[in-house]
Order: sequence, then structure tokens, then C-alpha cells
Amino acid sequence: MPEQPARAWRLVLEHVERDLLEGRLGPGDRLASERDLAADLGVGRSSVREALRVLEVMGLIRTATGSGPQSGAIVIATPTGGMSTLLRLQVAAQGFPLTDVVQTRLLLEDAVAAALAGQQAPDLAAAHSVLDAMDAEGLTPAEFLALDAQLHLALAESSGNTVVAAIMAGLRTAIESYVQEGAASIADWDAMADLLRAEHRAIITAIAAGDATTAQALVRAHITGYYTAAGLTRSTRPTD
Repeated sequence: MPEQPARAWRLVLEHVERDLLEGRLGPGDRLASERDLAADLGVGRSSVREALRVLEVMGLIRTATGSGPQSGAIVIATPTGGMSTLLRLQVAAQGFPLTDVVQTRLLLEDAVAAALAGQQAPDLAAAHSVLDAMDAEGLTPAEFLALDAQLHLALAESSGNTVVAAIMAGLRTAIESYVQEGAASIADWDAMADLLRAEHRAIITAIAAGDATTAQALVRAHITGYYTAAGLTRSTRPTD
């Protein structure tokens, strides 16, 4: 019985995954042509094209038409963009419980603070740039909190852990969503913004000083403190 079309493209994905796991393919390598993949796997070229589209959306390959050295499907070295996209879609579709998002964020940002503080000379230029932008007058709560999310992502990206950075990028939409929702419950927003600015600078000061213990404690107090002030703890209580 011929392979069903809905299943055929998965054969191509499994084939590529197997080659990656077993070392036959790696970053920078070119996949076999559509014609060769179709012939080798016994599937139609339309199924191969569908699989390649999926792999490209996942950030595992890039494709280009033509016949030169950059044409065809090539394995990408750092597919973090695809990982972030997939996680972002999962967050949007599944509506992960706020408790799970919060606890995951605490774990990730705790690790980020420790990693940065442990570096000889952590690159905090991007974080300082966002901090400066957050000092601008006239920012609305939405603008301020968008920069807040960017600051935390910038720290994750500076940590050097591409997986953590990708997960943080994927969670960014969910994080922005609940912090924006919580802002409506804060009576004195200006005071809260001043507090958040001070907390951000204290965290970065501890990281720059190489004090991982203090940086981690400040990060956790910063995240959980906002949840409490915004009344989000009615539905979730992050664990310490």
C-alpha cells in the first residue's frame, strides 16, 4: 500500500533527524536534492517539499533556489529562532498556566544571573542600553513593560546559553501579557516603575561585581515582588 501523503513528509523529517543524530549531517551541510530524497525514501517530491518547509519554519535549514554553492537546503548552525517560534506558538495555542510560566521564568533567570556573574567580564552593554531607554520620561506602562521584557531577554542572550535565550524569547509574549495585565492593578504606577528601575540596576550591579548569590536573590525578589504587587498571586504562587 503506498504511503499516505499526510505521513509521507514525516518520513523525510525522520530521515533528516536520523542523519543529524548519527552525525551524517551537521551545521553547514547540504541536504540531498528533492529528487534524490524522493527516490531514496519512496515518497513524492511534493512530500519532500512539504518536509523542507516544516524544517525551515523550525529553523533547522535554510533553502535557496538556483544552482550555485548557496542553493538547495542547508543545515543552519544555530536554530534558536525556530525554537523560539515554536515555543511562542505553543504558548499562544495551549495557554500554559501562569504558574508554570512563572516557575519556568524563575528557573531560567536564576541560571542566567549565575552564569553572567560567573563570567570574567560579562557583556552587559545591551542590558545597559535598555536600562537607559527605560529612564526616558513619558513612557506608558505598556512601553515600559515592553522594555522590561527586552531587558530580561538581553540578559539571557548575554549569558552565552543559546537554549536558555531561545526559551526566554519564546516565553516573551506570555511574560509581556501577564505583566501588562498586572499593571492595571497597580494604583501608583510611577512608584512601581521607579522600584523596577532600581531593582534592575541592583541586579546588574551584582552581576558586574561577580556576586552570583546576591544577583540570584535579587532576580527572584524582583520577579515575585511584581506578581504580589500586581495581585497575580491570587491565581499563582511562585515557589522560592
